[in-house]
Amino acid sequence: MDQETKDPRLYAPLAAFAGQAPPAPGWFRHAIEQKPERSSVEVRGAKIETLAWGERGKPGILFLHGNGAHADWWSFIAPFFAAHYRVAALSWSGMGGSDWREHYTLDAFVDEMMAVADHTGLFEAEEKPVFVGHSFGGVPTIACGIAHGERLRAAVVVDTPLWSPAERKARRERRKSSREPRPNRVYPSFNAALARFRLAPIQSCDNTFIVDYIARHSLKRVGGESGEGWTWKFDPFMWHQFELPDLALELTMIKCPVALMWGSRSKLMSGKLLEYVMQLAPPDSPKIEIPDAEHHVMIDQPLAFVAALRGLLAGWPR
Repeated sequence: MDQETKDPRLYAPLAAFAGQAPPAPGWFRHAIEQKPERSSVEVRGAKIETLAWGERGKPGILFLHGNGAHADWWSFIAPFFAAHYRVAALSWSGMGGSDWREHYTLDAFVDEMMAVADHTGLFEAEEKPVFVGHSFGGVPTIACGIAHGERLRAAVVVDTPLWSPAERKARRERRKSSREPRPNRVYPSFNAALARFRLAPIQSCDNTFIVDYIARHSLKRVGGESGEGWTWKFDPFMWHQFELPDLALELTMIKCPVALMWGSRSKLMSGKLLEYVMQLAPPDSPKIEIPDAEHHVMIDQPLAFVAALRGLLAGWPR
């Protein structure tokens, strides 16, 4: 399919706005007006971008974004919890405003989580914190639940595909045959880059005001061969030598309570894969489907996501 025939709602959802922000409802405008504390903490030689809301000493929540994303994916979600929790979000190394590394490891990502939780005061409350990981963010969340589960109240894994050994092998083979990673493209203007933003994996989204907000925080100014331009913040080479563990097996080894959440229309958590994950989760694990949401649950149904997480944490774990 060539560029001209690709559905712009999927491949260029912001192009029609020509750099203007789409109209946004009041709840969204109010949420992003609740500005976070912005700081960084050094972990294994890399500065990790950190956002925080709410008062220290209150129970903690750490939000963890997915692949290629950044901490501001949670800037319209976290304020809904800030009255009763100390809330934080990070940008993984190689993403957002965090430093890039020469090599990325799961152990380093776990260290980033724990360092940010400590830096933002999530361990200062009498109650242990809850870690909430979306998509790839659920991977180090599970790993952290194994390594440091005794320090967590619970973990919430949101639409993270936990492939079977056979599927993991097939995906490795497909990755070997795919093209080599290459540097991110540099666009001549901010608006030109904004027009090319799309969600990954590809999906439609009616909430273009959220997509626009996320896209604006996904870009950085750089100096290219023909002068300054704009490009994406994430490191395109970060997964070149990174190998995922058997997450399905690790889910059975987690040392803190864990809940699973997914979108009802998610293409990653559906069918046999969803059944497989349901069988592996500890039997007392809450399992929550968000109606009419695809993979990017907090973008597709942000208020339903907030309500579901609020309701979950109100009575779980006991």
